[in-house]
Amino acid sequence: MQTLDTRRRAPGPPPGRDRPATYTQPTFGDLGTPLSEVTFVVVDLETTGGSPSGSQITEIGAVKVRGGQVLGELQTLVRPATPIPGFITVLTGITNAMVVEAPPISVVLPQFLEFARGSVLVAHNAGFDVSFLKAAAAETGHPWPGFPVLDTVRLARQLVHKDEAPNHKLASLARLFGSATTPDHRALHDARATVDVLHGLVERVGNLGVHTLEELQSYSSRVSPGQRRKRVLAEAMPSAPGVYVFRDRTGTPLYVGTATDLRRRTLTYFTASETRRRMTEMVGLAESLTPIVCATALEASVRELRLIAEHKPRYNRRSRHPEKAVWVRLTDEAFPRLSVVRSVKDDEAQYAGPFGSRRAAEAAVTALHEVVPLRQCTRRLSERSPGSSACVLLEIGRCGGPCVGAQSKEDYAQVAGQAGQALVGSTADVVAALRSRLEELARQERFEEARTMRDRMMALVRATARSQRLRPLTRSPEVVAARRAEQGGWELICVRYGRLAGASVSPRGVDPLPYIDALRETAEVVAPPSAALSAALPEETELVLRWLESPGARLVDLDGEWTCPVGGAGASRALLEPGAASWSTTGEAREHLPQPLERPVGALPAGAA
Repeated sequence: MQTLDTRRRAPGPPPGRDRPATYTQPTFGDLGTPLSEVTFVVVDLETTGGSPSGSQITEIGAVKVRGGQVLGELQTLVRPATPIPGFITVLTGITNAMVVEAPPISVVLPQFLEFARGSVLVAHNAGFDVSFLKAAAAETGHPWPGFPVLDTVRLARQLVHKDEAPNHKLASLARLFGSATTPDHRALHDARATVDVLHGLVERVGNLGVHTLEELQSYSSRVSPGQRRKRVLAEAMPSAPGVYVFRDRTGTPLYVGTATDLRRRTLTYFTASETRRRMTEMVGLAESLTPIVCATALEASVRELRLIAEHKPRYNRRSRHPEKAVWVRLTDEAFPRLSVVRSVKDDEAQYAGPFGSRRAAEAAVTALHEVVPLRQCTRRLSERSPGSSACVLLEIGRCGGPCVGAQSKEDYAQVAGQAGQALVGSTADVVAALRSRLEELARQERFEEARTMRDRMMALVRATARSQRLRPLTRSPEVVAARRAEQGGWELICVRYGRLAGASVSPRGVDPLPYIDALRETAEVVAPPSAALSAALPEETELVLRWLESPGARLVDLDGEWTCPVGGAGASRALLEPGAASWSTTGEAREHLPQPLERPVGALPAGAA
């Protein structure tokens, strides 16, 4: 398979970047912040109630630790604006008399924020303590620094089993880990006990291969030790957009994906955020992770599609067989007929598609047969030797009977021309005839039949609209286009016969023309396909077309014609789709019929058969 070349050569500073073929494993220190170097501030609060709405802080206790050593402590009572309830006094031992001379939270909070600056906050049931601190910051007009937060309750639930402790309360865990301080609902005592619990939990996860802050923050018992050890594969990825390929020990691709940030996206496969069973299985088999840095998101999507089509990774579910498209073919013979095929040949037949499934293609064929009296027999007919018997379609007026010589080649050619026009040109005549049938069925309250016919009509219109949209792009020798990049500058693409031949980005504030010239010079050479074929998979051409039709995209240069047939399927679809989406099978069906199309001169009669 040809690869997509996106190297750029332009005057002045090189607009591209060299892409290393491999990425080396970084040192241990590059993988994250070692836990021994992290400063933790373990905090505990006593309050007048269980919620910051209507309750206030009465005591703050905090211990600063790093590498298992205590660096400092902070303890102070806080004078609340409301009296302390009696049951709180019983629980904590803090009375109104004890806090009457204490400083208010407006004085205490800045001291705590300074004490905790640059640290990771730790608390037992951290949501409770952090919510009170955030509320106090908002009340006193202090911006909340956005500390990283670690909850010892969450960790304990994954590391401490029921046979070790009856529950995950601080007192139970303090006993389990042999804390030197007994928690007693006083802030500093509870903070000291939480320090010992933290150290006990960190020791346990260390035995499971967790050695950095980032690993500790994302730790989950659902992530196996083997899966966690493979995190190093993602740590080596660049922070750039592109495609990533997981491979097994033999180098066979297991899974291909895209990302705007390769490192950030692939790291999620080694954390609890990845809940898909098949992905967990895939990571267990993966031995390497290959990054392919791309200039634009479109290039990444195209590369992903091509790699999946080439290797068919077993853990990819989408686009594994994009080459297996389904088409409707109007055969090239004396008496043409419609057929559903898996490939487009280099012949004089007319094709519509690709369809999403064989069922949709067959529905479109049935819709055409409803209003265009084409033959439906499968044998090849000769004008000189017609058959001796006809099928029932001749008797009911749904076919002219060329099989028995009842219809001349010239007369049948007019019928075939109507079908061909519906596939590659205007669909207005066929859609108008189908709508007349729909309205008649609705008047007769045959709603199920009407719904079936509606589905067939929409399958025809959607597929022919798709085919007509793709055709100008697949027949153009070259299309160069640009779109504003989010970070400034321009995303640039070069498309040849519907295939993405090159992609680039011009920096912000720089003339993009030299980059466009370099892109065209270095883009992939694409041989012109035959009239009926495309140089790319239909799904790739559709990705490119979707990009070209996106807001802000501009055509820079066009070698070819960018046209769609007047009255084509796109116009019909735009009118029919809203009504199709709201269709009902009840007695209200007629009210949900698509708005009528104006039937042009020469349209098929409503009862054409």
